[in-house]
Amino acid sequence: MDDMDHMFVEEVMELVELKPLRNALVGLPGVDGLSTEQRKRLTIAVELVANPSIIFMDEPTSGLDARAAAIVMRTVRNTVDTGRTVVCTIHQPSIDIFEAFDELFLMKRGGQVIYAGELGRHSYKLVEYFELCFTDIKELLQAIPGVPKIKEGYNPATWMLDVSSTAVETQLNVDFAEIYANSNLYRRNQELIEELSTPQPGTKDLYFPTQYSTNFFTQCKACFWKQHWSYWRNSKFNAIRFFMTIMIGVLFGVIFWDKGTKLESQKDLLNLLGATYAAVLFLGASNASAVQPVVSVERTVFYRERAAGMYSELPYAFAQVAIETIYVLIQTFVYCMLLYSMIGYEWTAEKFLYFYYFIFMCFTYFSMYGMMVVALTPGHQIAAIVMSFFLSFWNLFSGFLIPRPLIPVWWRWYYWGSPVAWTIYGIFASQIGDITSPLELSGGARMNVNDFLKENLGFDHGFLIPVVVAHVGWVLLFFLVFAYGIKFLNFQRR
Repeated sequence: MDDMDHMFVEEVMELVELKPLRNALVGLPGVDGLSTEQRKRLTIAVELVANPSIIFMDEPTSGLDARAAAIVMRTVRNTVDTGRTVVCTIHQPSIDIFEAFDELFLMKRGGQVIYAGELGRHSYKLVEYFELCFTDIKELLQAIPGVPKIKEGYNPATWMLDVSSTAVETQLNVDFAEIYANSNLYRRNQELIEELSTPQPGTKDLYFPTQYSTNFFTQCKACFWKQHWSYWRNSKFNAIRFFMTIMIGVLFGVIFWDKGTKLESQKDLLNLLGATYAAVLFLGASNASAVQPVVSVERTVFYRERAAGMYSELPYAFAQVAIETIYVLIQTFVYCMLLYSMIGYEWTAEKFLYFYYFIFMCFTYFSMYGMMVVALTPGHQIAAIVMSFFLSFWNLFSGFLIPRPLIPVWWRWYYWGSPVAWTIYGIFASQIGDITSPLELSGGARMNVNDFLKENLGFDHGFLIPVVVAHVGWVLLFFLVFAYGIKFLNFQRR
């Protein structure tokens, strides 16, 4: 952000009175963060940053008490005073709020216009128009209970609705839409429309070469910066994520202490397989579950900002994935250092890098999976149900509960369709798939470790490169489906 942009943002914050809230978190509605009135002012500010010439607002005072509504309307009035046009619907306004408007466009039920013009000071032009409507039927008007001439201090908005109601039309046998269509006010409006619709000589139609004001790379950079601050300020999510990482890492490290150095019997080997299975699945599933509410909230913000034309879908998807991947990268490093040292795997650069790569890609595709399911469903509650359904199958066909050679042939294809199975395959094959020391089997026989892995568990050290590539494929698959869901599916209810 250059100096001019920074000055403009400061001006907008001053305009909508947000400077006292400069470092506040937006939070969740009804839970924490900004109040409803403050959120409305923030929404106005977000739109003003794009420097629009006209702003549309749908009932900006709805759900607010009198004081909060007055604050919001003061913001709207400040916006108008800068030369921008604000068009908004209003519901049951007070006198102060109603008279803050310059012009009124009033329609009766059915969408027919019955007034379109200036309000005037203390709404005198509106009152004058309707009183002139009754010039020829004053006696009838006076005979109708509840529709007297406006009194001093009476709310013009309430009076206007009373005198133009359907009941009054029925009793007087008049049509206010027809009265307006035959009025001088209507003719002046039509002349103004005609004048404004005629382009000046030598002018050209507006033309924008691109849909968005910035290029794709700039959008990605801006979205990434926004997501960075969103994650950084989400202290609860980060604290729980790293607390769970350390606790589960220490817990599994203590439970499976030094199992990596004990490979004398089949029982030792299966214990190490259990450690690998637990290390992968427990924290991976926790990642997929924890990221869903965060992505769901971010998607709600995305809907609003996309509608405002701030950026397209793909930069948002790239930014969401990128920031999540960075946090997973740090999380994985902490987790791997704890597990690798406490379980007792062989300390060589190649094996540690293999272990780190598979754990990192595992947690990444778990996070991508959680994000993908949110993008394909209306909310994170439904996403959690859908996610748990497929996680059960991933667990069953992971290669731990039932080794691949023992899975029936007609179900063995799903073993290769389970990302967890590829991760366990990669970790186990890379850590002990090259060990040729003898292994004592349960029946008393002996077999080399690598031969037992290949024949009984289906892990082949020579298949590591395809396993490495497969992990990239799973991450890309989940990312692309997430991006597709963000781009083409819209579950917004408004």
